[in-house]
Amino acid sequence: MNQEYLKATPWSIIEEGFDKELVQSSESIFSLGNGAMGQRANFEETYTGETFQGSYIAGVYYPDKTRVGWWKNGYPEYFAKVLNAPNWIGINIWVNGEALDLNTCKEVNGYSRELNMKEGWYRRTFEAVLPNDRKIQVEAIRFLSLHLDEVGAIQYNVTAIDSDLEVKFQPYLDSGITNEDSNWDDKFWNTTNIDVHGNQGFIEAYTMKTQFKTCTFMQSQLLLNGEILKKEPKSTSKDLWVGHEYSQKISKGDTLSLQKFGGYTVERNHQGKNLVDISKEVLKKAEDLGFETLLDKQKQSWAEIWEMSDITIEGDVKAQQGIRFNIFQLNQTYLGRDSRLNIGPKGFTGEKYGGSTYWDTEAYCIPFYMATKNQQVARNLLKYRYNHLQKAIENAQKLGFTNGAALYPMVTMNGEECHNEWEITFEEIHRNGAIAFAIYNYYRFTGDYSYIPEMGLEVLIGIARFWHQRASFSEQKQKYVILGVTGPNEYENNVNNNWYTNYLAQWCINFTVEQLQRVHDGFEDDYRRIVGKTKLTDGEVAHWKKVADKMYFPYSEEKQVFLQQDGFLDKELITVKDLPSAQRPINQKWSWDRILRSPYIKQADVLQGFYFFEDHFSKEELKRHFDFYEPFTVHESSLSPCVHSIQAAKLNQMEQAYKFYLRTSRLDLDDYNKEVEEGLHITSMAGTWMSIVEGFGGMRVADDQLLFNPRIPEKWDSYSFKINFRGSVVKVSVKQKETEFSISGDDSITIRCNQKEVELKPGRDISVPH
Repeated sequence: MNQEYLKATPWSIIEEGFDKELVQSSESIFSLGNGAMGQRANFEETYTGETFQGSYIAGVYYPDKTRVGWWKNGYPEYFAKVLNAPNWIGINIWVNGEALDLNTCKEVNGYSRELNMKEGWYRRTFEAVLPNDRKIQVEAIRFLSLHLDEVGAIQYNVTAIDSDLEVKFQPYLDSGITNEDSNWDDKFWNTTNIDVHGNQGFIEAYTMKTQFKTCTFMQSQLLLNGEILKKEPKSTSKDLWVGHEYSQKISKGDTLSLQKFGGYTVERNHQGKNLVDISKEVLKKAEDLGFETLLDKQKQSWAEIWEMSDITIEGDVKAQQGIRFNIFQLNQTYLGRDSRLNIGPKGFTGEKYGGSTYWDTEAYCIPFYMATKNQQVARNLLKYRYNHLQKAIENAQKLGFTNGAALYPMVTMNGEECHNEWEITFEEIHRNGAIAFAIYNYYRFTGDYSYIPEMGLEVLIGIARFWHQRASFSEQKQKYVILGVTGPNEYENNVNNNWYTNYLAQWCINFTVEQLQRVHDGFEDDYRRIVGKTKLTDGEVAHWKKVADKMYFPYSEEKQVFLQQDGFLDKELITVKDLPSAQRPINQKWSWDRILRSPYIKQADVLQGFYFFEDHFSKEELKRHFDFYEPFTVHESSLSPCVHSIQAAKLNQMEQAYKFYLRTSRLDLDDYNKEVEEGLHITSMAGTWMSIVEGFGGMRVADDQLLFNPRIPEKWDSYSFKINFRGSVVKVSVKQKETEFSISGDDSITIRCNQKEVELKPGRDISVPH
């Protein structure tokens, strides 16, 4: 079911009309986050219909013991659960003694939700006729503060429409929550203290096993027609729950409002301090500002984010809404303030996949954060991997690797592998290459080489050691081969010589050798420190080079393409267009056995390599490989359409590029994969940004210079974006017949557009005809 109920507008996501079947999908789409916490768009009031409750605290997780029928050596001991945290948004409401519940109301009229992406708030409005025939108008506004990132705020308004009413509000905290997914139905949280007095409430709890100590807090006040009522609530508490109760009679036409501040403090951010006391300090800051001022600061914070990261599209409102939704959700998930955090594939919108870190961060997210924020944000993401290097070495040791070889995890919270599907955990080893590529990509874009001698070279050595040991010499081929792997295309498992994996392995080794020489020549102290720490020898490096120089790559002379893996041409090569639509998506309609024997590709695999290393191949080679592999690609991974959009744009196949762009930008809004109720696809949203900037805009960095080769979809009048490049902010405005450039900052820079050099000077716009 496509999400056609969502109205296309440039700056908002709008739902009109109440449909119980769409509640869980909307809970995902209207999710909120501020980098430190997030929540699905659950109703504040009671809802007895189908709902997926979800509130999450960044970095807080539970190691749910792995459940498998056959334990294998080296198997991860647990699957990291992104934990549903204690709920602070709840407000029970009674009207003349009848509970407000949209599932049981006689009528719900004028129902509307709006997620205002420009200003960072979420609003719900409706008229309801309750079972007792009382009629009310409701408006609820909610946001998670960027200014005070431990605080969220709600204003819940109830207006008496046609009679005098008695309204009772009961704001509450609830730690009696469970996750949607659990291997053993374990208890994830232990509540240790409930504290309530005046208009404040606190629940202290910690996670079992991981011992993350938290305090969930709230504070509330009542307003009548906008004026604060000096009214002390009645307090109620039980084992895992604490609430306040306010009752007030109102006349026809009156509006009774509850303002509620809530949120979390976490010991990780306040070591050794009393979390209740810290929560009181946080609430005092929120109270001093007040709801309206805090909302104004929210609007200012988002204005600053959009000033740098916005992409405008004129002439195509669905495309415009799509890219802003993606940029908005990325910024709600990660803002780069804390190097201990990362970008989970569902962010704060659901629990599927577990963990907070995949190779998606390095392959897709780092380019977005490098270009739309200062370089420290991307450096923090790289530092995250350096901080986990020892765990990566331990992960490799569990699988039998030695001598400091490092295998970064497929999924992790703390550097330890916590994904327990064998064919992915142990075989999808290409993630090591994405991390090495990100180090290269960061230096290429920012010009900041310091990361490599300080941290990156140790990571590269661990990765090179892994590839050297993972490859084996084939006497028959007289080449080094890599056996038993899964490439990015997860619809092929346990294959030999996945081209993308082999190519990455060769490149990683060669890149590491180059950096060793450069650090040796220019950073002698760092070189001595690193060699001493890793016990690296010239002889070992020579062995690495031997593997890289003699790496095997499967190739078809007949098709003139690199083969995805040794046996790809043994498959029955029926293209996707000849696959009946009733059998799509195949991951929901076919057995796994049938999928594995098919030629169908979940996401870019060989083409992912051509995306990373496009300067290694000619445009003609790209076209040959694109035309061969794309017809077999079902794009059932969220990470697939963006890469294909970029490459189709490079090949000037603009109709295809536009189709893939719409698919990646509206993947969740239009629910292409029929699973949006489980949460959003956060990391692929960075690929949406790439499909405009690198695809249509043709932005690249080479030889310390920005390059552009702009193209524009026929449907668009214009589009524009900004790039923060080494302290200069370059604005690119692409129209049908020309591209306009401007630069802010103090310095001029020279770029290239359509192979011509263009000097950009502050305060001067320059147009380049297409």
